[in-house]
This record gives sequence, C-alpha cells and structure tokens, in this order.
Amino acid sequence: MPFAPIEQGITNNCFKNLRLIASDMDGTLTQQGKFRAKLFQAFEDLSTANLPVLIVTGRSAGWVSGLATYLPIVGAIAENGGLFYPTDSDHAIALTPIPDLIAHRQQLEVAYQQLKSEFPDIQESTDNRFRLTDWTFDNHNLTPPQLKHLGNLCHSMGWGFTYSSVQCHIKPVSQDKATALMQVLGDYFPQYTPEQVLTVGDSPNDASLFNPQLFPLSVGVANVLDYANELSYQPAYVTKKGEGEGFCELAQYLTNSLDS
Repeated sequence: MPFAPIEQGITNNCFKNLRLIASDMDGTLTQQGKFRAKLFQAFEDLSTANLPVLIVTGRSAGWVSGLATYLPIVGAIAENGGLFYPTDSDHAIALTPIPDLIAHRQQLEVAYQQLKSEFPDIQESTDNRFRLTDWTFDNHNLTPPQLKHLGNLCHSMGWGFTYSSVQCHIKPVSQDKATALMQVLGDYFPQYTPEQVLTVGDSPNDASLFNPQLFPLSVGVANVLDYANELSYQPAYVTKKGEGEGFCELAQYLTNSLDS
C-alpha cells in the first residue's frame, strides 16, 4: 500500500486518542548517529502535551540501561524485545525467558561464527559485548539478497534474524519488538490500549511495530522508504524528513494539533 503523508493523519484527526509514543532509536531518534538538541526539546514538548515516549530499540542491554536512566522517557525496550528497563527501577525486566545466559551467549557465538564462515567480512558490533539475549554484527554494505541468505542460515540453525540500518541481529525466534511492546503495555502500562499507542520506526526490525492489526497508528520517518520493499508491514504514515528530523517533525505536528 502507498505511504500516506503524516499531514493526512493530522488533517483527518487520526491521532485524537493518542496517549503514548513507542519509538525506535537508531535512524528514528538519531540524526547521523547522534542525538540532537531538537530531539530533547521534542521530548519536553511531548511530555508537556501528556504524550510520553517509550523507546523500543535493537541496541544492547548495556547501552539502553543508561538511556532509560538519563532520557526524559517512561522506559526502554532493548535488544529488539529482549529486556525492558522501566525508568522507575534499577532492574531490567527479562521479556525473553533464557534459563542460562552464559550458555545462551555461547550458542549465539557459534551461530555467528557459522555465518562468518560464509561471510568473512562481517564484523561484530561495538555494543555486542554489552548484550544478553542476541548477537549483533554491523550491517555494512550487505545487499538485500545477502541479508535474506543470512536470515535463511539463521533459521536453519534454529535462530531468528532481523536487521536495521546499522546492525544485523541473531536472536531467539519469538523475540521481536511488537511482541515485547504488547507485553510491556499489558504488564506496566495497562492504562494504554494498543489503539492509543503510536509506533515509530525506520527499518525492517521495526516492521512488526507497523502491523496494523496490533498497532493501527504507525509512522515511518522518511528514510523508511529506503526499505519499502523489505518490510513485512508498512507504516500507515510517513514524515517528510528523515531520521531524528522526521521524529521532531512528527512531534511538532502532534503538539500543534493538541494546541489547536
């Protein structure tokens, strides 16, 4: 289906019941890999408008635990659904049951080495050492056919596979962002229904968040168009601007519509 511009959703008052924003991070909140001052202002504006932000990212447990502490958000889901970090707790909530983390990591490394035997140029991601539930390597110059083959290899070994604009993830088969978000909503934010949640993303690992049967309200920042043919689900709306600028564009539309 074609991507509808975000203005159409605003004009049609589609976000009138919105209560929570669940957003990807890399390529969605970042601009060229960094947080910009505009983003922090957008967070503040959304908070003032009573629209809290929950981050749903593929980044590692170690990185996300710090972000959940310092950013003005209500929590963060890490590792594409592996763990949840509430802002009011010092402890991570495991969303994927893993009885033996040490053995789990060893098994992930075996799978990675198997992939590396066929793709010797792939390199472990810098944040992989801070991970618990998945294993990542950089998504540098991998073509769609190569990514598909990597996914098939993972599936043949009993693992799931997904990728973003920055990383490829070897993960438990059932672990994805939408499953985790639904669990977190039910357990920690029961005051919000999925119909009141706006999901935002930019990459194939965000596709489950675009599933209209789970989350009718979804937005892709403009760079999601780069993956239009690789998404299992597409967002309902798309911004004009890409990356963090697109999220700030969305935030401005939302806060302005509430003021009017």
